Amino acid sequence: MNTVFLSVFTLENLGDLIMLVMLQAVLGFDNLLYISLESKKAPADKQSFVRKMGIGLAVVFRIGLLILLMKIVKLVERPLVNINIEGIFEAHFDIHSMIVLIGGIFIIYTALKEIWHMMRKDELDHIEDEDAGRKSAGQVIFWIVLMNLVFSFDSILSAMALSQVVAVMATAIIIGGILMIWLADRVSDFLERNRMFEVLGLFILFVVGIMLLTEGGEKAGMEIAGNAITHMNKTTFYFVITIMVLIDIVQGRYQKKLARKGNL
Repeated sequence: MNTVFLSVFTLENLGDLIMLVMLQAVLGFDNLLYISLESKKAPADKQSFVRKMGIGLAVVFRIGLLILLMKIVKLVERPLVNINIEGIFEAHFDIHSMIVLIGGIFIIYTALKEIWHMMRKDELDHIEDEDAGRKSAGQVIFWIVLMNLVFSFDSILSAMALSQVVAVMATAIIIGGILMIWLADRVSDFLERNRMFEVLGLFILFVVGIMLLTEGGEKAGMEIAGNAITHMNKTTFYFVITIMVLIDIVQGRYQKKLARKGNL
């Protein structure tokens, strides 16, 4: 047993494992934000449970998805649907691009729906009452697992580019899942104590949806009116998120100063 372990986790593979864990951590940020916001729809006494159970089940399915993709990676990236409307729209959809595009559309829909839900209510207490228990624990777990798989699709393909050892990639997924379980309640508690950041979180989720749409569009070779769709890279994504957070912090502090002076 020890011989097998040492043969798998060589010095090179340990280096790959560290890189893969870091990849899971970086790409898991938007996933963790979705989990925190989605879990609020479950009954209040089950929200922590659905976060942990959802992430735990997602880890199991991620490993299954990893093994499946290792076998059918060429089929996933084989064009299935070709659309060519001269000068208007062109795209060549494969399974990979369609999953990413559908995930992006769903994330944008979810973010906009929750933003609209916040804006149309006059009383904050009514919002809180309606949010808690809007879905059963099972429904929330289902959506957490499903969207986790959508978010993980690219990270698994990226992992496969770094390593071909299933045990190394599976270990990275498990470590990433443990970190997410550890952080999930903390992120949710932070959002609960700082309610204004919920709005920021929803707009970050909206940007995540845009990023997925551009990524799926590029993978499909999508062109609209002759203009090729290019993906929003992670550097641009985190730069936009940083600016949004700074604006929110500065605006919040400025509003407090105005309130203390009686100007607001």
